[in-house]
Amino acid sequence: MDAMEPLDVDQVVSELKRLEEDKSSAGDKIKLLNERLNDALTVATLQTGGALLTRLKSRLFESGVLAHCVSLLEPKRIKGDRKAAATLAQLLSSCCGGVEPGDQSKTFDRLFLPSVMNALLSLAAHLMKQVESLHLLKKVLDSVGWLMQTHAHLTTQVLSSIHYEQLQISEEPSVSLLCVQLWTQICSSSRDFVSGLSDDSITLLLNDIVSQLAVSSDEDVGAASVKFLLLLAHQLKARLLPLLRAFRGLDSLLNKDWRGRGFDREVDQLIKITQSSQSSDDTERVRAACAIQAAWRSYRTRKRVKNLNRAVGTLQRKYRIRRQQQQNRQKAQLWEETLRYEVNLRRQQARRKFHLKQRRLLQLLPPEQVGPYLEEVERRAAVLIQTRWRGFRERRRFRRSRDQEKSRQTEQRAAVTIQRAVRWFLDRRRAAKVPPSTFWIGQSGLTDRRRAELKKQVEDHITLHPSSRVSVDECLRLHEEVQMLLVSESVSVVQRRRQEQRIQALLAHTHTQLTMLREAPPLSSISLSDADSYLSPSAPIAAQARDSHNALLQADRAPWWRTLGNEVPSDHAPLDELEAELRGSL
Repeated sequence: MDAMEPLDVDQVVSELKRLEEDKSSAGDKIKLLNERLNDALTVATLQTGGALLTRLKSRLFESGVLAHCVSLLEPKRIKGDRKAAATLAQLLSSCCGGVEPGDQSKTFDRLFLPSVMNALLSLAAHLMKQVESLHLLKKVLDSVGWLMQTHAHLTTQVLSSIHYEQLQISEEPSVSLLCVQLWTQICSSSRDFVSGLSDDSITLLLNDIVSQLAVSSDEDVGAASVKFLLLLAHQLKARLLPLLRAFRGLDSLLNKDWRGRGFDREVDQLIKITQSSQSSDDTERVRAACAIQAAWRSYRTRKRVKNLNRAVGTLQRKYRIRRQQQQNRQKAQLWEETLRYEVNLRRQQARRKFHLKQRRLLQLLPPEQVGPYLEEVERRAAVLIQTRWRGFRERRRFRRSRDQEKSRQTEQRAAVTIQRAVRWFLDRRRAAKVPPSTFWIGQSGLTDRRRAELKKQVEDHITLHPSSRVSVDECLRLHEEVQMLLVSESVSVVQRRRQEQRIQALLAHTHTQLTMLREAPPLSSISLSDADSYLSPSAPIAAQARDSHNALLQADRAPWWRTLGNEVPSDHAPLDELEAELRGSL
């Protein structure tokens, strides 16, 4: 494309969109995108004024070409052409500067720019693994630095990115040197960059640089780190001093590890700045703090990628638990000492009050009663001492006698056990020595006469002791008798129940009649309808019978424990009650 030929932005964007839809490999797409984007940006830059370049970059963002470039920079899509990927990263970083997103400004700042920075850092971490790609790594890091200069709010994302942490903990000194040079170049090219950073971002940056000084032993890395810290101190001035107080022992680290490396003047300047920011502490304490911080920071740097958050959280939790335990122990010890002191003090005060009271009482006594009183006090004290001594002596004697009794009982039980075992052993030996005895002594078999005698003895025994077993016919006869008795009993029970129901009905009828007669009004005020109700008592009798039946059902359904306190009514109770009511009515 001719440099003087006017640039058609829409045509360029449409060509790049066609490349996006092309189904060729990712390497070919990256090469074509590099060629077309480079030509378009060169022509737009040579045009008079920057409006065309800004319009081109804005159209590339709005059409999604830049987003497609970000997707092509994924390490899994870059196979062998790392140089083209580095070139595309440089062009992408250049296109992100000077874009006017318009209504999509929030999307551009919060989503697109972080995705571009993440893609550039992941590409840098991928290039870090190949030693021959260090010049490409420098190219990608330059793109990262240029993007941070244009958009300073991406600095926090870079410092907290896991890909940047991989660059920081790399064992290659050249990679660490490139990281330090990246920040040095950014801060040197723009004085407003550092002043626009927050204190947290500056602290993270200082943490990374100081960790390089603590871990690395390369002279170039050390010199670059020291110069960068001096550059920060020159630009931030008084703002840096409070932040350096968190890095106690930095002056000792510089004096011990980086003096005599060829940049002693810079080291001395940095030591002077560090010492001015720190309070004058004891030398041993500073040295110990420096050793602890150096060891801890080196350990944290090595383990940060693996499991930083959990390690730091565990360490802090254990430290807080131990500190809380120490504080609790100190509080408990102080409380015990205070309690002991108060108890002793109260005892002394009580003893002093008692003696003062005794002295006042002695002063109130007449002189002739002082001697007998003191003798009485001595006598009581002697009695108390003797009582305590006798109680102690008797308790000790009782314990000794109890121990002796226990030992005697133990010895007795042991002797009984031993004797029982010895007797059992001797009985077994004697039983083993006795020859086995035969059932029939002197006879090898039964004779006919002996068999007849034994048979006669068996028959006599059966006659004297008959068997209690019953025959089958006898069992059937007994069963029939039992069945007949059962039937007769059931019939009698039914008849008895009917008789009881008839008696209860008559009693209920009579009780109802008595109740109605007792509650009846005078004859002068009664009507014919009321008289009919008295002449036909079926309704009251039915109501009374229904209530009695319900009460009986509730009593039967109630649990057994509810009837424990109730008296069992006798069969003659209703008759007695009826006779009492009749006498009362008469």
